[in-house]
Amino acid sequence: MSETKLGLHKYVAVTSVIIVLVMTVLDVSVMNVALPVIAKEFHTTESASVWLVTVYQLIIVMLLLPLSSIGDQYSYRRNFLTGVILFTLGSGLCAASQSFEMLLSARVVQALGGAGVMSVNVALTRTIYPRNILGRGLALNAMFISIATAAGPSLAGWIMSISTWHWLFIINLPFGVLAFFIGRRTLPHNPNPPANPHFDWVSGAFNMIFFGLTFYALGSFSQKGDVVTAVLMLSIAACVGILYVKRQKYSSRPMFPIDLFKRRLYSTSIFTSVCSFMSQNLTMVALPFLYLTGMDLSELLTGLVMTPWPLATMIISPLAARWIEKHNPGFTAAAGMCIFVTGLLFLIFMPSGAGVWDIVWRMAICGVGFGFFQTPNNIVMVMATPVERTGAAGGMQSTARLTGQTLGSTLVTIIFAVVPVIGTSVRTCLWIAFGFALTAGLGSLDRGRQITRRHITL
Repeated sequence: MSETKLGLHKYVAVTSVIIVLVMTVLDVSVMNVALPVIAKEFHTTESASVWLVTVYQLIIVMLLLPLSSIGDQYSYRRNFLTGVILFTLGSGLCAASQSFEMLLSARVVQALGGAGVMSVNVALTRTIYPRNILGRGLALNAMFISIATAAGPSLAGWIMSISTWHWLFIINLPFGVLAFFIGRRTLPHNPNPPANPHFDWVSGAFNMIFFGLTFYALGSFSQKGDVVTAVLMLSIAACVGILYVKRQKYSSRPMFPIDLFKRRLYSTSIFTSVCSFMSQNLTMVALPFLYLTGMDLSELLTGLVMTPWPLATMIISPLAARWIEKHNPGFTAAAGMCIFVTGLLFLIFMPSGAGVWDIVWRMAICGVGFGFFQTPNNIVMVMATPVERTGAAGGMQSTARLTGQTLGSTLVTIIFAVVPVIGTSVRTCLWIAFGFALTAGLGSLDRGRQITRRHITL
């Protein structure tokens, strides 16, 4: 096999990974659209129905690092295939659910499978692709995630317009079976498995408690729940987190990768990733309120003007991957954030009487900038780590993304509560997003200097 090409066998393996990645992303976006219908059918409240989304995301973030550790210790391939089985089984159970409680339990099974897949997605991609074109593999993943994110609401609306919500899950079944059999035949084994694998169950429990309580409390804040209980949860999470990190210092392969955080390139990439996703979610969650309430656009039109962002990211990601094969990825990511910041400024100073096209091109600029940032950022994050720690690096990458998204959404809720005027509150969110994006850009600039100074080839 050429070092700049993939053989047919590896192309097929890539297909297996992408199919399941798209399925797991779609299952969040389509569920958001289906919640009102499901709540009505099972005679439950809309706030209770939100648990169908919350429990899915909560379980995934609790299990990402433990399952990544299992992948590093034993087998990325086995993690992936087990995840596919559970996700497909959970989809079948969701479709067959006769009560809200049964559906919620089935979503737990789905989440277990989704966590298994997401925990080793990056590790498998690194194992499949030659080093010098790994960026293309990560960009391909980012492109299909963008497609799934952009198409999810429309796909859900179309399916429910011709059938029932059950088909949102039934559609997963043939793809899950296909991905399993393709993956079973083509996915590679770990390149450098440890001689004496050992999973740290105590650290696994600490991880689940820390992330579970933290994200549940943040979700409670965003849904205006009991503040006292949420603060108590955060306090317990902080105590468990301290014990968790202390335990990692004595591990040769820590679950929470403090060994990787000692690598400046890696820690900078994680930091910029969290900042970028906070900025993205601050913008994407706040803007629909401006378009719907402040500018009086219809729901359909609001959805359409939001689409150029993920669409532009989808188009730019593969181009960014090819660019960084010959250019400094740190400086490329910094340039991407510069474009993104410019788009945010255009949105902040957008006139109140702006038309649809005035919104569209501003959203597209943000998408272009984010696409040019995200792929280089991910490639540095992965390549700055040893091959045998790719599972931990990939798990932390997904954890950073979910952390940034959750913090961004929570900040929107707090700002909207403090600043009740829609126009002012949205622009406040955009200014804070601008600050986080600028921080991510400066971090990327510093990372570019590190790569140049050390003559690192990624």
